[in-house]
Amino acid sequence: MDNKTIARTFKLCGQLMELHNENPFRSKAVASASFKIDKLPFQAAEASLEKLSEQPGIGKSTAEKITQIITTGTFPELDELLAKTPEGILEVLKIKGLGPKKVQTIWNDLEIESVGELYYACNENRLIEAKGFGLKTQEDIKKAIEFSLANQGWFLYAKVESSADTLLSKLKQAIPNNHVEFTGDFRRKCEVLSQVELIVDTDLSSLQKAIAGLNYELEVHQNNNSISFKDEQTCPFIIYTSTTYTFAQDWLLRTGSEAHLDLLKEINPILPLAATETDIYQAMGLDYIAPELREGLDEVVLAQAHNLPKLIEFGDVKGTVHNHSTYSDGVHSLKEMALYCKDQLGLSYFGICDHSKTAVYANGLTEERLQQQWAEVDKLNQELTPFKIFKGIESDILSDGSLDYPDEILAQFDFVVASVHSNLKMDEEKATARLIKAIENPYTTILGHPTGRLLLSRAGYPLDFKKVIDACAANDVVIEINANPLRLDLDWRWHRYALEKGVLLSINPDAHRTEGLLDMHYGIYVARKGGLTKEKCLNAFSLKEITQFFKERKAKI
Repeated sequence: MDNKTIARTFKLCGQLMELHNENPFRSKAVASASFKIDKLPFQAAEASLEKLSEQPGIGKSTAEKITQIITTGTFPELDELLAKTPEGILEVLKIKGLGPKKVQTIWNDLEIESVGELYYACNENRLIEAKGFGLKTQEDIKKAIEFSLANQGWFLYAKVESSADTLLSKLKQAIPNNHVEFTGDFRRKCEVLSQVELIVDTDLSSLQKAIAGLNYELEVHQNNNSISFKDEQTCPFIIYTSTTYTFAQDWLLRTGSEAHLDLLKEINPILPLAATETDIYQAMGLDYIAPELREGLDEVVLAQAHNLPKLIEFGDVKGTVHNHSTYSDGVHSLKEMALYCKDQLGLSYFGICDHSKTAVYANGLTEERLQQQWAEVDKLNQELTPFKIFKGIESDILSDGSLDYPDEILAQFDFVVASVHSNLKMDEEKATARLIKAIENPYTTILGHPTGRLLLSRAGYPLDFKKVIDACAANDVVIEINANPLRLDLDWRWHRYALEKGVLLSINPDAHRTEGLLDMHYGIYVARKGGLTKEKCLNAFSLKEITQFFKERKAKI
């Protein structure tokens, strides 16, 4: 064990002492010992207890801890501190730019206990109001977290999309007479992926020249039929070569998941050669299967029966619900959000869904402040007609499954999104029962981000999905597809079951700023993977249809 490892162990102890408000003199002494150990002119692991004790700034007590670290990797005082520190907070402490005092605020004041929750809070603009934080600090933390996630080897689709589009454009310019296309997980719009894959109908030498012309400085690796590298954003790429004759077959083989290809091989062990993917599927007696559906579920059976769904497209969306404003933790005002929807996106309606009163950390709305918001909604609806703002709320589902407003308040909303934001550590039985009670509340219109997951950061609480979806079907509750790239929750793997049960889905951006409204694109991607059609999507309803839907829903109460 080298000196740096021992020093880091002392540094962690000092950080945890400060985090837990231990004696400040002792925590500073431990931090100082960390510095001294790192600068020792000899290896501590090879020195005697006496020699260590004689070193300036160390002494007998520190020397004994050093010896314990060398033999066991830790010492009792550190173990006690670790035992009362959540694992997620230990990860937060590793983020560049976050000292113990800031982490203490994040943990105690904002009730954040993981890197994923912290990253989501940055996206929701929640850090800037906390003591000791500001916009620049928030953005620095967000960048540090993104860097850390990238180093783990997995990437959110949304985070590599820009790099992928840039490379595709550059390659098409470099080799304009060739086919250059996305393939693999990226083409299937998988929510997380380890690399971006492309395919081109050219030889390896020509591809190598094209890539060299891009002037990427990072290491390039060459295989028999592919070249892999990273761009300046450290996004990993692999580009496969093909020929004009076999391009469609190779493209199809590179795109489909292993499970999808296995289903095709049951029909024909060797895929036929043809000019296009459509021709290949037709030669096998199948309708063309969209890339997003090629996951090895029921898509081949549906293609044989000529019964594939006509998947939803962004142009089918008529409005957006579940959005936030400066009334709670949003960046832009209610009017700015509505105008962006109307003027920039060409939508017909906007649902405001600020946080409810229990969400104190997000400046949740008290009953008095709700009256202010409703008055502004009425005023804006007169100004912006025929565009419509619906009065909604994201009401917290409390630990017992109840919502956090009395019925007389809930009755005044056009719709209610019920979501869990706290107590995420319930077991499956309790978590499921909690959601079902909220679903059975007659005022619940939409179940928001059902599992609370944060991709690459937090798995979400365990649920009996079938029971939850069955409850939504029985109570006419819509299930949200939260389009925030960190959530994409409900997971697309459960969309089919929900649709089979007759449940409507709603693609909600959960936008906290105007640009967040564009996240609906990512919601569309996963909705297509789940087989969603416009007929089964709430916010693909026209203004007249969704107005009638909300009215009929309330009339049943």
